[in-house]
Amino acid sequence: MARNKEAVVLLLDVSPSMCNMLPEIEKICSMLVQKKLIYGKNDEVGVVLFGTEDTNNELTEEVGGYEHVSVLQRMKVVDGDLLEVLQQLPRGTVAGDFIDAIVVGMDMLIKKFGFTNKGKKRLCLITNALSPINDPYEGTKEDQVGTIAVQMSKHGMRMDCIVVRGKLSGDANKKIMDENDVLLNLFSKKTCAKTVYVESPTSLLGALRTRNISPVTIFRGDLELSPKMKIKVWVYKKTSEEKFPTLKKYSDKAPPTDKFATHEVKVDYEYKSVEDPRKVVPPEQRIKGYRYGPQVVPISSAEWEAVKFKPEKGVKLLGFTDASNILRHYYMKDVNIFIAEPGNTKAILAVSSLARAMKEMNKLAILRCVWRQGQGSVVVGVLTPNVSDKDNIPDSFYFNVLPFAEDVREFQFPSFSNLPLSWQPNEQQQEAADNLVKMLDLTPSGKEEALQPDFTPNPVLERFYRHLELKSKDPDAAVPPLDGTLKKITEPDPELLSQNKSVIDAFRRRFELKENPKLKKSTRRLLREKPSGSNEVGEGSGDIKDAQAVGIIETTSTVMVEKIGDSTPVQDFEAMISRRDSPQWVAKAIKDMKNKIFDLVEDSYEGDNYPEALDCLVALHKGCILEQEPKQFNDFLHHLCTFCQEKDLKSFCEFLASKEIGLITKTEAIDSDVTDDEARSFMVKAESKVE
Repeated sequence: MARNKEAVVLLLDVSPSMCNMLPEIEKICSMLVQKKLIYGKNDEVGVVLFGTEDTNNELTEEVGGYEHVSVLQRMKVVDGDLLEVLQQLPRGTVAGDFIDAIVVGMDMLIKKFGFTNKGKKRLCLITNALSPINDPYEGTKEDQVGTIAVQMSKHGMRMDCIVVRGKLSGDANKKIMDENDVLLNLFSKKTCAKTVYVESPTSLLGALRTRNISPVTIFRGDLELSPKMKIKVWVYKKTSEEKFPTLKKYSDKAPPTDKFATHEVKVDYEYKSVEDPRKVVPPEQRIKGYRYGPQVVPISSAEWEAVKFKPEKGVKLLGFTDASNILRHYYMKDVNIFIAEPGNTKAILAVSSLARAMKEMNKLAILRCVWRQGQGSVVVGVLTPNVSDKDNIPDSFYFNVLPFAEDVREFQFPSFSNLPLSWQPNEQQQEAADNLVKMLDLTPSGKEEALQPDFTPNPVLERFYRHLELKSKDPDAAVPPLDGTLKKITEPDPELLSQNKSVIDAFRRRFELKENPKLKKSTRRLLREKPSGSNEVGEGSGDIKDAQAVGIIETTSTVMVEKIGDSTPVQDFEAMISRRDSPQWVAKAIKDMKNKIFDLVEDSYEGDNYPEALDCLVALHKGCILEQEPKQFNDFLHHLCTFCQEKDLKSFCEFLASKEIGLITKTEAIDSDVTDDEARSFMVKAESKVE
């Protein structure tokens, strides 16, 4: 068998108690084969059914027993015919014995591969484990499981057990169910087997692994706690992103009679001289160039090597911190797992001691990591203890990459608590919002968590595989409708919404939505729809002004304003401060508005610019509250009053006092250092200076 190719035997329970789940089992088995047609072209798959009325397997003929176990498909390379076999599974009529099915599946793998291909042979058992297990001829059922586990380890086999436990029927025998769970747990302890329990079709869809990928270390070496204390560790990838399959170009230029044509498309590049386009430049005469403004700067590979940062391979401890200081949303990229060097007792004890001490003290470790020699970048991350609850699995650490300063993106969204009290939700609104959030909890009390990350597949990929399989049979096949199971991942759960209709209605009542009449229609439609006539001139003129205001608002909301102009400074300021494409616009808007107010006050003649300066100051006051910048406004207002005193513009301070424009207080913004008394005191001082 080719290297890195896998052999899988599907052991499917088709007994009467599994009838309701068989359509879903057909679906996930078909998807497994579809993926193997893409990724594992030479993988082999066999199918064994148990719980069938008939018996069809070689062990029954050779040694007897193993009744109601049928080999539906012998080991063969995956193809389209296997898909059709799995899409029409026969329904069984008797109870299924999963122990007999495991033995039949092992027999198929042993006869096909013997002792070769170790680690690439896998059994996939799908059952509800509600049927009784037959008593063995000798010993107990536990002894039988131990014997089977020894043979599985000897031949390098792995097993995945998927136990489907939805809403158990009333006649389910709990004693039998508990006994079967104990036997499945023994497999996990005595050999390389993993058992997962699922309740929903969605979880079942993601529980069956497409391939059994052998882990590869990304680092083997010392975890350096200090220059004199080091622990031998191995680092593996714990999770990785499942990416969309690469679609390669296909060439149809090969003759139809050529059976060995690869149909690959190869692209070659030629570099030609600018001075003589007919001359091809050989590789040894080429050099990379990088643009620097209008110029192109050539940099040779030798110069690149000289300036390249080359850190030494290693993992070093920078220090410890409280777990509360590292928030989950700081994590970047994939998760790695640190384990002690296998077989190294001292390393295992050291890792376990460190992990348990960190767990007890609620501490995390910050590491500096360079995974391999010559790596051009340094990774800084956090080490989280993973204390095992099983005797045969040692303690370990999870590693998550932390962001550098340039990786952090801060959103300029103000908190509700920093807004004025009149803008904050009341108790009834807060309660309605809390109930709505609680309703959307994916882990309702007494039930399995919906959409568990480990068991929820990527719906886009699953649909792609299904459509690709249809296109392989019919090139003109249309995109199929979204599968019902995938709908539960991509669309709101109608059952959940119907059960919580009262919560949704209460939220709607508490938060009434109203249309803004000024933004409802465009300027042209407002002018066109208003009737004209001599008896409606006054009203019409007012509408024209309103329409002009609407036009201004619409313009500022659609055009990216980059500076505060002279005609509409308030609207320009509001548009700039509302931009979210970069955090620099908030600071620039505040700075430009300050300069605008200074210019208006200084250039005023007998107070003609005071009203416009006041409008700008009110807009700045409101904007600084929204963007949590009260100090900027308060400092500016102090500076503005001092400026007016020095420039003999005391009338403007008097004008502000008459309009009751003052500092931003703690009542208006939590970040402010100004109390209400200090704000009133400031206005009194300003008035006394004017007098």
